[in-house]
Amino acid sequence: MLAAVATAMPETLIPVIAIVGPIVFGGDPGNSAEVGVGAILGAPFMLSTLAMFVTGAGVLLLARGGRRPTDLRVNVGVLGRDVVFFMLAYAAAIGSAFLPAPVHWLKWVVAGALLVCYAIYVRAHFTDEPTETDAADLNRLHLSRLGELNRSQDVDVEILPREADASGESIAVPRLRVIVTQVLIALGAIIAGAQIFVGAVEHLSQTVGLDPRILALVIAPIATELPEKFNSLLWVRSGKDTLAMGNITGAMVFQSCIPTVLGIAFTEWTFSASSALSFASAGTAFVATALIFGMMLRAGRLSAWSLLLGGPLYAAYIAAALILQAPPVAH
Repeated sequence: MLAAVATAMPETLIPVIAIVGPIVFGGDPGNSAEVGVGAILGAPFMLSTLAMFVTGAGVLLLARGGRRPTDLRVNVGVLGRDVVFFMLAYAAAIGSAFLPAPVHWLKWVVAGALLVCYAIYVRAHFTDEPTETDAADLNRLHLSRLGELNRSQDVDVEILPREADASGESIAVPRLRVIVTQVLIALGAIIAGAQIFVGAVEHLSQTVGLDPRILALVIAPIATELPEKFNSLLWVRSGKDTLAMGNITGAMVFQSCIPTVLGIAFTEWTFSASSALSFASAGTAFVATALIFGMMLRAGRLSAWSLLLGGPLYAAYIAAALILQAPPVAH
């Protein structure tokens, strides 16, 4: 769950910058808000389709080499709970776009309910028994290398004090100030990158004549979140299948509860003829999730072959979006 939140941060900050950015930095709030809504809708769509396909393809390639079976050894109960939270939360978020004008105040109720839903989800995960995790498996902080540099220069700066793990082996533990410093540096870089990305999408949409919402829906999650989901490939290679799939399903829950609140509260989060194509991505996400995890719940196991279903659904939506968004041919 924490891995999912951390890796979803770049994708989450894009709608934040797109919606709040014009107030702080100036610019066209209309186009920026469209980019923000597209990024909000794009994350669950990509996670439930393309990310599933990539993970399934990775498992099948490993299985072909004899390195693992095609069935993923997952905790069906944990993933099933993630899927239930996602389906309920995302259905509520998308459903709020269909509320008639006289009861638009109910959107604030939905936004509050989504925050409560995520709090319940987080609490449920923290009460679970930890599985497939080991501190020794975590990558070292980049700033921890400064400690080695200082020691090589005979400077007495202890950035990495050492503690004994459960087996008695000495492991390096970074100090809190090192952790906080690296987090702040990374957050600043993500914010700057998000600001550049939003401006680039607005410019590209004008250049190619595509709706900025659709363009952001497709590009934003691929550029920011899909690379992070390749962590799932590393985990399935080492047999940590629940962690690999939870990295995706946890991000789906996060994206359905937190960024959607921003869209509901601060944008024109309304279904209309002009927004129908972008909201159709949610329908694709629901279909993909129901097919993949419905089979898992029925069979009590998750097959890599079922994950491949996300690929054709993703391709079908992209093809439809490009066809429907194509400018008319001049005669």
